Amino acid sequence: MESEKKTSGGDKYSKLAGNTIIFAISSFSSKLLTLLVQPFLTYAMAEIADLGLAKILSQYANLLIPFVSMGMSNAIIRFGLDKGNSEKQVFTNGLLTILGGFGILILCWPVAQFLPDMAQYGFLIYIYVLMSCLRTLCTQFVRSRQWNKLVAVDGILCTFATLMFYVLYLVGFHWGANGYLLAIISGDLVSVLFLSITGRLWNYVELKGLNRDLWQQMLRFSLPMIPAQISFWVINASDLFFVREMCGGLDGHSGDAWSGLLSTGYFLPTILTTLGLIFYDAWQLSAVTEEEGRARFFTKIFRTYSSVLFCCAAGIIWLCRPVMHVMKSNYYYAWHFVPFLTLASTCSCFNQFLNSAYVVNKKSTHSLWTMLAGAVSNCIMNYFFIKWWGPIGATVASFFGLGIVFMLRALDAHNMIGMSIHPGRVALNFGVLAGEALLLLAEPPLYGLWTGLLTAAIILFNFAGVWAMARMLLPKLLGRRGRALVSAVDNWIKK
Repeated sequence: MESEKKTSGGDKYSKLAGNTIIFAISSFSSKLLTLLVQPFLTYAMAEIADLGLAKILSQYANLLIPFVSMGMSNAIIRFGLDKGNSEKQVFTNGLLTILGGFGILILCWPVAQFLPDMAQYGFLIYIYVLMSCLRTLCTQFVRSRQWNKLVAVDGILCTFATLMFYVLYLVGFHWGANGYLLAIISGDLVSVLFLSITGRLWNYVELKGLNRDLWQQMLRFSLPMIPAQISFWVINASDLFFVREMCGGLDGHSGDAWSGLLSTGYFLPTILTTLGLIFYDAWQLSAVTEEEGRARFFTKIFRTYSSVLFCCAAGIIWLCRPVMHVMKSNYYYAWHFVPFLTLASTCSCFNQFLNSAYVVNKKSTHSLWTMLAGAVSNCIMNYFFIKWWGPIGATVASFFGLGIVFMLRALDAHNMIGMSIHPGRVALNFGVLAGEALLLLAEPPLYGLWTGLLTAAIILFNFAGVWAMARMLLPKLLGRRGRALVSAVDNWIKK
């Protein structure tokens, strides 16, 4: 692994492509799990409301994670990539911060147990939070050391373990929501043990001579991430709570049942966010370490990346109705949530990309204000849109809320590093995607044909960007054959 230590030089585009492929290997299994688990859950859970409850409980945990970790996951990779910092001090500071945050959470138990569902599920939620924080600490530290192949192996192992625990707890033991939480906890535990043993992470725990100045720097960077992450949670998870409270009894479904249907609607859009995470894991390394020509580098990569996402989003909207037949029949209605959730997921991927501008400049407070603006507007829109349009209104609110964040971050990225997103091109793509979504929901005659034509139009419009991504990745994937293929296609295009 020492051979994978921080290096400099070399072609930055080639390096980005290589890291993207490595992280894709890690995340491919996660993407496969996403495809398998959601349909599996619709059959494993006795009622739609059971799935809705399980998702609500996991979102309680996701809300607590930023408080316990104090946003330290972002500081681990940012300060770990700085060559002047001690890896031992960075890892130790992160570990002590998480343990201290969890200790505070334990002290809050007398109050927390009075919150909805906490009295019955609180213990599991607490363990979920701790294991998630520890896994994030380990994976982010390993990434900062650029042991990328180890990250890939860990991703595959954790995914396989989680899937097996789902089968054991939900099918074997019929533990319902408890089993859902336990499967995720168990998968995270396997990951923490694997990374600790293979990476010998105990060697990076150094309690003597703590660098308090470094710790303070990391906390100043990470603490503003807490409200930023909470705001992100509000935009992405508050939909479930609004729908649960406002739609109970609608069309004979309980609030938990509507939450279950909405969470099922994330099935296909999650594929898009998974692709975004694969790329971002590699991108954040390049964004920090590649300093020469940064504005042009960011602009060029965003154009290529956004082209791929726009094409994928169009395909997901077009195919969502037939694909949702893999779910249990009483979950099929969830396709109504897919179109605008796909648009929201596209914005989420872009926001994640643009967040790297804040990481590079260590301007974490900007991440806070942009997400806070999106969260507040999302909550307001959730209330009114759900009243006007029912549960589908929550997906439209998510799209607009994340869209506001995207516009604010695009302005910041331009001011900080001179990056351009080419707003006219982006607006046109989003306009066509929104038209495709509305057309699908309206269900006119031959809607499949019309949405298919719009998908084809988006693919043709973004072909240059998609091919630029292929040109970057194919030589890394196929070696000499990949270079020959790129050369042949380039020649064909010129003709």
